[in-house]
Amino acid sequence: MTLNERDKKYIWHPFTQAKTALDPIPIVKAEGVWLIDESGNKYIDANSSWWTTIHGHGNAYINQAIKDQLDQLDHTLFAGLTHPKAVEIGERLVNLAGGHFTKAFFSDNGSTAVEVAIKTSIQYWYNQGKAKKRFLAIEGAYHGDTFGAMSVGARDVFNRPFERFFFDVDYLPFPDEQNQAEVLRQAKDLFETGEFAGFIFEPLVQGAAGMRIYDQSILDQLIQMAKDNEVLTIADEVMTGFYRTGTLFATDQIIAEPDFLCLSKGLSGGVLAMGMTITTERIFEAFLDDEFARGMLHGHSFTANPITCAAACASLDLLLKSETQKKIKWLSDQHALFVQNNIDHPSFRSVKSKGTILSIELEVGDKGTYFSSIRDKAYEHFINNQILIRPLGNVIFVNPPYCINETELDMIYEQILDFANTLSIG
Repeated sequence: MTLNERDKKYIWHPFTQAKTALDPIPIVKAEGVWLIDESGNKYIDANSSWWTTIHGHGNAYINQAIKDQLDQLDHTLFAGLTHPKAVEIGERLVNLAGGHFTKAFFSDNGSTAVEVAIKTSIQYWYNQGKAKKRFLAIEGAYHGDTFGAMSVGARDVFNRPFERFFFDVDYLPFPDEQNQAEVLRQAKDLFETGEFAGFIFEPLVQGAAGMRIYDQSILDQLIQMAKDNEVLTIADEVMTGFYRTGTLFATDQIIAEPDFLCLSKGLSGGVLAMGMTITTERIFEAFLDDEFARGMLHGHSFTANPITCAAACASLDLLLKSETQKKIKWLSDQHALFVQNNIDHPSFRSVKSKGTILSIELEVGDKGTYFSSIRDKAYEHFINNQILIRPLGNVIFVNPPYCINETELDMIYEQILDFANTLSIG
């Protein structure tokens, strides 16, 4: 049997309707920004394999770090034990995140990093005997696919079968240029009830909602308002972290200090699954007690896996190099220039960029949703022209690996415009 025949017989793919989906592309190799299938066809990984492979595929430095760690320690449980690479990556990221952060809790992925922050927020108030159980989120949010993470995400067709199992959450309207005063008013009214345990948000960019970008000033005000009313604040930096918005963390662009940072995706350079939740000494100390049950009784089998931690340390080494910083700025500038040059394209309802993220909402004659039929047409167009982009409905987004060169980036831009031109002609 071919690889696709075997896949069809045994594999159930994520975010896929198996009855109507095209056969998956059988990828057998990857180099830099390129994915290569079994027939030798190449595709630019323009979305960094679900926003993870920030340094590209097959990075020699990360690969060597993994090999070196394999020779020392492959895995150990993390309850009652520790190891050098976990301490190194925890120490480095806590210090880079800012002076008010002091502790890192390891997990497996973005959903579990969020789950840790939610559970910690609930128990923080529980340990103090305070009845604060409500959460506030922003409409359109996506925070993961575990039940706590789904509960604070958007209530939409993705989650409809499970909604009766969610805990109740209040939502603010997505803050755009016209409604900021109303968003702040609603937040004030809710926070002043004194019932809220936490406020969770994707800082500055909502990912799965269509790469929706909002202003840093209103986020600053919302976080400060939450703090004034003793509400813990959770910054879901799973997608926005590691320079995707132009700074190491998106929250580096605001003044107010959140209580949690949730990290994953680019954390290990996209090579191995890893999550981390960074928090403060104040929150950590609320779990210190003579009673064992008041501790953080949460964990994962592969928490702080040494090989994954070694990859994360190597990825951070690369991120902080001047060459990488220059590439990040160059990529951000190129996206901004594309926006400037194409702001009035007739097929673009909107075109925006934030750091290394480029977001283009196509004009489709209706409101446009994740299920817009234009998605399949766009996907096929890009695949036929050697580019892998998975549009979010009628939103095309580009966030490639930082190692992309000018020729490869121009190839992406040209194919976006070619596709958009077919729409305006039609």
